[in-house]
Amino acid sequence: MIGDKIVIEDYHKENGRRVAAAALPKIKECDRVYTLTVAGESGSGKSETAATTAMELEAAGLKVLILGQDDYFILPPKSNSAKRKEDISWVGMGEVKIDLMDEQLAKAKAGEKSLTKPNVIFEEDRVDEETISLEGVNVVIAEGTYCTALKEADFHAFIDKSYLDTLAHRKKRAREETEGAFIENVLEIEHKIISSHKSLADIILPKSYE
Repeated sequence: MIGDKIVIEDYHKENGRRVAAAALPKIKECDRVYTLTVAGESGSGKSETAATTAMELEAAGLKVLILGQDDYFILPPKSNSAKRKEDISWVGMGEVKIDLMDEQLAKAKAGEKSLTKPNVIFEEDRVDEETISLEGVNVVIAEGTYCTALKEADFHAFIDKSYLDTLAHRKKRAREETEGAFIENVLEIEHKIISSHKSLADIILPKSYE
């Protein structure tokens, strides 16, 4: 997503090391593009963990592509926020083109040479398309709140932080209002959905390494 920012800290680097170490033997055994996910609640460090996992895998000689769930929302960010305020039942997996993400993971595994995907321009509150080459790509990482639900993923990493643990990180990213009854209601709804995905994970990353 254009206009997003990530803040990488030691916690995310350790996450990346752990995910890469767990997935690398499986990747080496795979004779096609390998797909993995990084999921968790808002502010848990999904984007940062995906980025540091990619760094670790690239250091091992692999080429990695990251797909962010934020690009696959049906509505762009500001419009989606307005829709949530209009109808709180909009919050959930129905906001996201999960089927499209799965379809694109399947295409990567099948040897497609490129993907045409949505691309959100945050500040302009609109969605464009972009075509990304898959030439030479060994691993595709899909990251986002609901990515553990992706059936075409070979490996799932889950960050075990609830929204109650993530306020400080959400403030650092400053992507949306981080306090108030409405956003806490949204996060509670998401929590109920996402926490049910934890049992599907191949690796569970702890809330801290202290």
